[in-house]
Amino acid sequence: MIQKLLTSALFFREFCNRFETTGSIVPSGRFLARAITRYVARRGAAPIRVLECGPGTGAFTNHIVGRLQRHDVFDIVELNGCFAEVLRSRFATDRRWQAAAESTSIYQLSLQDFAPQAPYDFIVSGLPHINFPAKTVEEIIACYTRLLKPGGTLSYFEYMYIRPLRTAATLGTQRHRVRAVDSLMSSHLRQHFVCRDRIFLNLPPAWVNHLTRGACTLQSSSTA
Repeated sequence: MIQKLLTSALFFREFCNRFETTGSIVPSGRFLARAITRYVARRGAAPIRVLECGPGTGAFTNHIVGRLQRHDVFDIVELNGCFAEVLRSRFATDRRWQAAAESTSIYQLSLQDFAPQAPYDFIVSGLPHINFPAKTVEEIIACYTRLLKPGGTLSYFEYMYIRPLRTAATLGTQRHRVRAVDSLMSSHLRQHFVCRDRIFLNLPPAWVNHLTRGACTLQSSSTA
């Protein structure tokens, strides 16, 4: 409990200091974490490559490490130095995480600067797209395409109705930015959308979008 409170306090501090890259005042809840990692959980027996972008303090990471097996590769890209240090500490001290430590590498840099040796079977992203400039979002989407294997799965979340509400309500120069981001994300979803989970038991409630570099199969589900 103490560790959870400390983690939440750090997340709130970083939200206040770096709103544009943190995106929330609290870490994501377990129901959202379970939904966004469900394709990783359905993995087969063969070794897999997993990339997590913007993990923060590790709410999604905690679910991923429990699914990793010997010979898997798990790469983490986290720009925030405070969050990266929290993740390194957990891999050094948390027994569940220690089991995946040899398979895991943490890179403290932007996704645009990340150049791995091979693409990934699964990408799990916690990046707050709606907070970024449109050019940055365009670059991030290009990274998703470059880093995901054909047939691989990209999963990311967004808070329910925040993007359409901000598109309609934002004024001034920010309105142009939000509308441009909305157009980019909507186009990306139309091209690669597989399914969407609705997570009501999260603060705030969220959608989890799952996309692939294969054929589109529209589905939708609700998750507590």
